This record gives sequence, C-alpha cells and structure tokens, in this order.
Amino acid sequence: MTSFHIAERVRRIKPSPSTAAADRANELRRQGKEIVSLVVGEPDFDTPPHVRQAAAAAMEKGATRYTLMAGTVDLRRAIAAKLERENGLTYQLDEIIATNGAKSAIYSALAATLEPGDEVIIPAPYWVSYPDMTLACDGTPVSVSCGEAQGFKLTAAQLEAAITPKTRWLLINSPSNPTGASYTADEYRALAGVLARYPQVMVMTDDIYEHIHYGSTRAPHLLTAAPELRDRTLAINGVSKTYAMTGWRIGWIAGPRPIIQAINTLLSQSSGNCCSISQAAAAAALDGDQSFVDRSVAIYRQRRDAMLPLINAIPGLSCKAPDGAFYLYVNCAGLIGKTTPDGKLLEADGDVVLYFLERAGVALVAGTAYGLSPYFRLSIATDIETLTEGAGRIARAVADLR
Repeated sequence: MTSFHIAERVRRIKPSPSTAAADRANELRRQGKEIVSLVVGEPDFDTPPHVRQAAAAAMEKGATRYTLMAGTVDLRRAIAAKLERENGLTYQLDEIIATNGAKSAIYSALAATLEPGDEVIIPAPYWVSYPDMTLACDGTPVSVSCGEAQGFKLTAAQLEAAITPKTRWLLINSPSNPTGASYTADEYRALAGVLARYPQVMVMTDDIYEHIHYGSTRAPHLLTAAPELRDRTLAINGVSKTYAMTGWRIGWIAGPRPIIQAINTLLSQSSGNCCSISQAAAAAALDGDQSFVDRSVAIYRQRRDAMLPLINAIPGLSCKAPDGAFYLYVNCAGLIGKTTPDGKLLEADGDVVLYFLERAGVALVAGTAYGLSPYFRLSIATDIETLTEGAGRIARAVADLR
C-alpha cells in the first residue's frame, strides 16, 4: 500500500468546525431526519437581479478570459470608489487586489508576511478560520479572551499585554462573526494609541459584515478613526455577505503598495486571478443600486428582534443583542451540569450542541470553535419560520433536562 506524506502545515490545522457542523446536518437529512440547520453564515436571498444581469452581459461580450492578476480595472475602480464613498479612504488601483473571496484575502496576506514563529493577535471569540490560517502560514495565533462583560471586544489594556517582540499582526473583525460586536470610533482610537508604541505591529481589518449593522449610523472603520495606521493596515472585504454573493467568490485587499505587490506575486504563482465573470458582477454590485442592502439588513434586524426574546425566555440560555452580522452568540452556561433524559451529563457547550442536534434536530456550532465557551452560535440568515421552529425545538429540549 502506498504511503503518502502529508505536510506538517496541513497536519497542524483542522477542518472548519462550521463546515463540519453543516456537513453533519446534511448527513442526518440524507438519513431521513428532519433537521433545522442554524449553522451556515450565508444569506438566504438571491443575488440582486442587476448583478446577475451584469454577469450575463459579461459572458455575452466575451469577458471570459484571464484578467489582470490584481483584478480588472473596472472592479478595482469600483472598490476604490466604494472605499472613498463609504469609508472616506483613498486608494490607488495598485494598492488594491481582488481575491477569490475574503477568506483567500486573509490567508494570502498571512502567507505573504509571516515568518515561522511570528505572532498574530486574535481577539476571541473569533471566526473559526483565523487561528488555523495562521498556523498553516507558520505563524503563532495568540488568542485574547474578550468576554461578554466587555462586549466581546478587545481592550487597549489587553492589546498592550498581548504584544511581544514577535507580534506581526492584530486581526480585527467588526461587526464580528460570531458575536456581532462592533467597535466604536473611541474604542478604535484607544487601540491605535497602543499600536503607536509598537510600529512593527501591522493590522488586518476583516470588514466582511460592514454593511450588516443595526445601529442608526454606519459602523466606523478603523482607518476612519485612526488614519495614522493606514501605512500598516490591510482593509479586507468582499461582496459575499452584503450582496448575497457567497458563491461568486470575490473579495479584496486594500493596503500599502509593498504588501499588495507581495500578495500579487504570491497569488500569481498559486490561485491566479479571480473569475472574470464574477469580477464583472462584483463591479456592478458595488457601483449599482444599493437598495438591496438596506432591505436585507432590515430583514436581518427583524429576525434578530424576533429571536432574542425567544432565546432569552428559555431557562439556562441568554443572549446579548448583536450590533451587526447575522448571528446570535448564545450563552448556555445555565445548562452546564444538567443531565439529559438519557442520563448524559452536559459538561461543555459541545455537549449542549450535540444534545440539541440529537434530541431536537437543531444544528448549531459550539462556542469552542470560536475560542470562548460556554456558548453556541445560531445563524439568523434563514427565514423566520425556520428560526421560530428552531427556537421552539430548543425550548422543548431544554425542558426535558434534569
């Protein structure tokens, strides 16, 4: 039998927990079980018609060949215009690169800049892929626990304590997956005050949920609050969440020219340019009518406001209202120590999530995947009927505990 060698960089990471949870829910469905899946962070809306039409038009006019490695001029102009219009940030076209989704953007930025042992500060709860992407790029993830009492956000004191001579990146996601927490301009300025003393620390902002924000004003950007950080910040975003374009796989990075050039070189020898048709669609999304964004955010807000009282009415569960994104990060500390009807002790949030799946047919993701327990993430990116059915099943399952 042939023996295959798997590289250490792959053996040190694990599959995405959220993907694994979704796969498990789908497997149970194939077995004939009725599963309410509240796992996937994917808009349940169709991509707006004018965006789909732009893709069709691009195909019809023959825009089906390789593009510039950094992305078409049209797309990068649209990205630059968006950053100027919405964030007050000015970037030249050679300071922007389009990538195969925001996930690829983050991974490529780490791969282009990390040396073995370099540290990346990652506030927890965090998106499940941050630590593993860091490990895959020979870096060391430094998780900093940011509890519910502090709004799930990194404080200036915590940042100061976490920085070492090996620190290369601070990674900030706002609004956050999984908590929906959003930094204020004052909180950004406090972090910037610390970073001013450590010029070797670069900053990566994952802005993918930027538009899914429930406040009366737009969520502030780090570089709007602290423009002095521009020369060491990568602003990462994409069209997946805002425009319901997850399958189109278009993200981007805006940042200092030397890093953008390095990432361009790396991608030229790995993934190559993004899909030409998707680039045309993304340009249309950014340049076109934005009313879809307002409508979808209003629906997410309605779902949040409907689900919060249902979840908070369940004994043993509680949830802080998220500022943005489309998740609830539910505290299940009140269920730890309880016993299932089958006599199993719930010792951790993983046990709670497994119990809800097996007893109630509700699929969720345990807080351990996000670096802070005992919680579970519940996606509200699905219709209200599915959400209320899921909440009812969870309530009945909790009532069966002893």
